[in-house]
Amino acid sequence: MSGPQQQNRLADIRETDDVYLGAGVETASERLVELYGTLGLDWVWLDLEHKNGSPLDGPRLERLVRAAQCGETELVVRLPNGDPSTVRKVLDTGVRNVVVPRVETASDVERAVRAGRFEFDGEPGDRGLAQGRVSGYGTTFGGDRPYHEVEDENVQVGVLVENRTAVENIDEIVTVPELGFVFPGPGDLGVSMGRTLEYDDSEVRAFIERVRETCVEHGVPLLGFHNSNFVGPDGARNAAERGYRLLHLGDEFEFVADAVTERSDWVSR
Repeated sequence: MSGPQQQNRLADIRETDDVYLGAGVETASERLVELYGTLGLDWVWLDLEHKNGSPLDGPRLERLVRAAQCGETELVVRLPNGDPSTVRKVLDTGVRNVVVPRVETASDVERAVRAGRFEFDGEPGDRGLAQGRVSGYGTTFGGDRPYHEVEDENVQVGVLVENRTAVENIDEIVTVPELGFVFPGPGDLGVSMGRTLEYDDSEVRAFIERVRETCVEHGVPLLGFHNSNFVGPDGARNAAERGYRLLHLGDEFEFVADAVTERSDWVSR
């Protein structure tokens, strides 16, 4: 027996050429998570570094996971840090995909990835057994397939590359075993370079391109945001052709602002 919460629609991202579309929920709304899934989005971005409550609020995260299951979509959760206890806590709620911010070295990445796995690179990982929702409250421990093997097949740990040091170490970072995907973040990368909000700065773009090229060379999928990694439908198609496999289309604040602006323009014409 293996609970439905263990299956991850994004688990094969490194084995296929598929592109997965997602959008952000900035208000931790369970209804919006479900709606995005109902509309056909493959994943929903949930930022726990800057907003949306604590990653240690297990019951709240479980409700959001249930909403994702109802909508037949996946959560991709940005953690506030790569602390192994945080990684384990979030995964034990049923979240299958986590993103660790502010990594700088391959050691940082390995520490986070190892925390999300029972087996890491042929050795014991640092994940722990949890008799909670993710294991069917312990009922999957004695199932037809070992619980820990199913978990390792379905959990994805990605990282944000968002400072100079991480870019300089990208060749080592992408070789960390079991790394799920990389998000090159132009926003915070620009901040670290003294070029805040200068997404089109030549040096910022050169650093992002270096990350992209290295990830493509090593077969590591990329996550990109529409307002920084690509713009518009042609930009999205171009991003997919250039290795971006997880495409973030926006969030409810942007969608509402666009809709209000558009309809206001109708009246003013």
